[in-house]
Amino acid sequence: MTTTVTPELARRLWRAIEPIHGVAYYAPESIEATRGLGLIGYWMGYFAGRLAPVGAVDARTASALSFAFAPRRVERAIPEAWAIAAPDKVVQARLDAVSTTLKGAGAERKAIARLADLFELAVEGCAFEGRALAAGWADVPRPADPEARLWLATAVLREHRGDGHVIAVTYHGLSGLEAGVTHVATGEVSRELIQTTRAWTDEEWEQAVERLTTRGLIAEGGGLTDKGRNLRREIEDTTDRLASSQADTLGTEGVEEALTLAVSIGRRISERGLFLVPNPIGVPHP
Repeated sequence: MTTTVTPELARRLWRAIEPIHGVAYYAPESIEATRGLGLIGYWMGYFAGRLAPVGAVDARTASALSFAFAPRRVERAIPEAWAIAAPDKVVQARLDAVSTTLKGAGAERKAIARLADLFELAVEGCAFEGRALAAGWADVPRPADPEARLWLATAVLREHRGDGHVIAVTYHGLSGLEAGVTHVATGEVSRELIQTTRAWTDEEWEQAVERLTTRGLIAEGGGLTDKGRNLRREIEDTTDRLASSQADTLGTEGVEEALTLAVSIGRRISERGLFLVPNPIGVPHP
């Protein structure tokens, strides 16, 4: 299909999607929903809530799907989470929680429903080869509730892009930890934020810096070299290109309409403290 949608427009779409999707990780309703199932602590709720559509995966598979995190953080949650709450129960609890959050965000339901329509159309344009997490969310039955529909569509689109990002990072020879180190080296996010949330030790971090310095990607002082900046640019450009199929079925006008609606809804979410900045992926307020 011929399209005028550009990779840059795909990146703008992702930045608009992220605050809507992010209520699952920041809003109190989502955190309470996983606790209500008996899941222990924030991180067990995070990994179970994110991975549940793929099924009761083991720790190795969960770590592979959670590419940016130290395996020890994942292993503390998975597979124990599945002995507490079955994946289908986790998915339903998440959908109920995000629906409640979005209803309380103050956006017009007409706008919510229209954006859900647009994002569901974008999902139809996605290919899922090599994108296990996105495929799992795409297989979740579509809810009737417009708020839950909207969030589910953002989950598919967000994980589709994320899976594509992992493809780009690994193709360019970086591990999950090294991707985090180079992201910090751009100055877009702090080491404290990435290292703390992803649970890498100081020793692991410094060893990664040493490897990347040897490769000529990290300069003295911790910033990127020209080679490092070029690599990060290639990774981000590849990620955008791999995500562009999301917008093919919308076309430029459809993407622009989706952006207008998503930014408006995202601002309401952000104003209510339901999407936090700074965050580990470096997305700003809408």
